[in-house]
This record gives sequence, C-alpha cells and structure tokens, in this order.
Amino acid sequence: MPGKGYSISLTGSKGAAVTLALSGRVALENLRALGAELEARLGEASPAGFTVDLSGLKYLDSAGALALLELESESRARAIPFSFVNVTEEARRIMGLIDREALARPPLISDQRTLGLMEQVGEGSLKFSQDLVQVLTFLGELLLALTYCCRHPRSVRWNDVWFYMKRAGVDGLPIVGLIGLLLGLIIAFMSSLQLKQFGANIYVASLLAIAMVKELGPIMTAILVAGRSGSAFAAEIGTMKVNEEVDALLTMGFNPVSFLAVPKVLAALVVVPVLTIYADLFGLMGGLIVGVLGLDLTVYTYIQETRNALELFDIITSLIKSGVFAVLIAGIGCQRGFQVRGGAAAVGAATTSAVVAAIFLVIVTDSAFALVLHYIY
Repeated sequence: MPGKGYSISLTGSKGAAVTLALSGRVALENLRALGAELEARLGEASPAGFTVDLSGLKYLDSAGALALLELESESRARAIPFSFVNVTEEARRIMGLIDREALARPPLISDQRTLGLMEQVGEGSLKFSQDLVQVLTFLGELLLALTYCCRHPRSVRWNDVWFYMKRAGVDGLPIVGLIGLLLGLIIAFMSSLQLKQFGANIYVASLLAIAMVKELGPIMTAILVAGRSGSAFAAEIGTMKVNEEVDALLTMGFNPVSFLAVPKVLAALVVVPVLTIYADLFGLMGGLIVGVLGLDLTVYTYIQETRNALELFDIITSLIKSGVFAVLIAGIGCQRGFQVRGGAAAVGAATTSAVVAAIFLVIVTDSAFALVLHYIY
C-alpha cells in the first residue's frame, strides 16, 4: 500500500487456504495501519489455511517481528494451519530474538474488567474483613508489647518517646489552640443568635462548656492528631519498610512493634489528653470573647455559669476518651506503615489510609462512648 512503507497481496479463494505476500517495511511506525488492514482482509477471506510470504520484505524490526509471531499464535489458537515461506536471513535473525514460549504465557497483570454491583459489594466486604483481621492481629501484638514494656520499663526507648511527645504534642499546640478558639467563637456566636431571642444569653456559656468538654474538644483534637501525627507515623514506618530497615531490625533480633510502635503509642497516650484540655480551654476562651463582647456578660458571670454546667465526671470521661483515641490513632498509623509493600506510591497510599481509618475509628468509638455514658450517668 503506497505511502505506508509496505504492501499486501492476498491470493486464494474465500474459505480456502490463502497466501499473504508482505513487501516493503514492517516496522513500529506502520504496525497500527498494518494490523487494521490485515484484520479487514483476513476477516473477508475467512481462510482455512494461512501462508505468509516474506520474500519481498525489505526491512523488519523487532516490533514487526513480534506482530508476525502474534499473528502466527492467533491463527494456531483458532486451529488454522499457518506457515512462513521465503523468509530472508535478516528476518529469520530478528524473529529468532523473540522468545516464542513467553508469548504463550499468561500476562503477569490480568486485564481489568468492570465488576457488577454485587461483585463490587462482595469484593469490598472481603477486603474489609481481611483488613479487620489484620488490624485486630496488630492490636494483639501491640498490647503484648505494651504489657512487656510495663513489666520492663527499661526496655522502652524513652528518648524516642520524648521526641514523639514533642513532635505530636508541643509542635501541635498552635494549630490545636487556633482551631479550639475558632470553634468556640463560632458555636457561641451561632447559639447566641437563637438563645437571645428568648433572653437566655446566659445559657450560651453552659451550651459551649458541655459541647466542648464532652464532645467537640476530644474529637477535634483526635482528628487533628490523626492528620498531623498518625499520617507521619505511617509514612515513617512505611519508608523504613520500603528501605528494608524493618527487615534489618528482625535480622538483628529486635521486635519491630516494640522498637518502632510502642514509643509512638506511649507518646500519643500522654500528649493527646493534654492537647484535649488545651483545646477545651481555648474553646471556652472563644465563647468568653463572644459572651463579653457580644452578649454583655461579665467575665465572672460567664466563668461561674461554665463551672455550674460542668462536673468532674465530664472532664474525666473526656480524658478517658482522648486516651482511647490516642491509642487508636497511633496504632492504626503504625499498622498501616507495617503493611507497606512496594515503593513511594505504596507509602502515600498507606499514609492516606492511616488518616481515613483513624478518623473513622475515632468517630465510631466516640459514638460508642456516647451510648455507654448515656446509660451509665
């Protein structure tokens, strides 16, 4: 076919054996056009046998040789007799470079196909159950490691605990304080718009105190820590997995969970309740600003109303929730890091998964706490 670098001549009747004469260049740049033309002509001929004459071939590269061998494999897969004739020495050499046995093997990565709704639901349920088993298994290993560290405190890498306390706690004070202050301002302002219609401005302090201390303070602090520190834990351990540093620890006889995860969990267990108190104080401060500047309340009146609304039980349960959230965030971050297999993309996926899973578990646990505390107190 002029202009394409090659020509095709097909001889033989429809339904009988045909001979295909190829001449010119069969190379990478014209394979797409050649394949389309071959498919059209052979579809019309429906041959019972197939012979390819390569006597007129001027140039053949490895891509063209691969296309010819794939044509041979496809024909034989359809039980159509196939043969090459008049193969030049150069074409024979190029075709000999290709491993024919490798062409018959299935691909390492199978073609993806669109799954139906029920298949997607089943596959999602299977992945969820497998992930749940892995999380529970790691939780058991972590609890055993923590128990051992409680019995042998000198085995804990306390320098790392102080380091993670600074990175997860001290370095997080500005953002936690800012979010708590803004949250207190917003809640106090929005609630005052409704309560002042009934002359109940004083109850803004009670509403904000209960909301911040019992729910918003712990859960917002946990979400911030999950985004800042949980992701960092997953990325750090995931990078160590990629660089085979975790395997090196195993080779040297160290338990990776005790060596890497325990310091992070202990640090989070200490700093998250402290950050929760910090967020509560700034949230109440935001409400105080709105109460004094927008509702004509005195500082003394606002503080007294806040004290009357809160009880010691509320503060204690808030700190207990924060401690549970801390273990969940640090634990799931470390678990996702230990699961990393592959390269940089796997580390990024594990980091994202750690944040999402931690936030999900925090919300589910907070819901469970709300139900239990409702019936306890």
